[in-house]
Amino acid sequence: MKKILVLNGPNINLLGIREKNIYGRQDYASLCEYIQATADHLGVEVKMLQSNYEGDIVTAIQEAYGHYDGIVINPAALTHYSVAVLDALKGVNIPAIEVHISNIHQREEFRHHSVTVAGCVGQICGLGFAGYALAMQYLAAQD
Repeated sequence: MKKILVLNGPNINLLGIREKNIYGRQDYASLCEYIQATADHLGVEVKMLQSNYEGDIVTAIQEAYGHYDGIVINPAALTHYSVAVLDALKGVNIPAIEVHISNIHQREEFRHHSVTVAGCVGQICGLGFAGYALAMQYLAAQD
């Protein structure tokens, strides 16, 4: 059975509270339930982690080495400046998909550039929770 690590960065725990016009009304628990249901449907094992701390995200990526077949990562604000997350993704060489609930290209100019995507096989943005499902589906289908 394939194993996928789903990482969510800063402020994702505030889903349903912050900027509902951008992120919607569903909370973080709803996202976790959605991810677990997707994993069950795909027949993959999933572990989810959310942290507001860059070091926790880097450590989780490093600890995934040898244990996970893929990573779905929403680096949130870390997307735009975290060379540490990028280096961790490149270092472990586990296929990763960067996901954003909102369309980062329709938002403030500074959000248009992702530092971390260079360590990923692809990026999905603007599709809400469905972006996580699509990323998991892709990773589950890889040999």
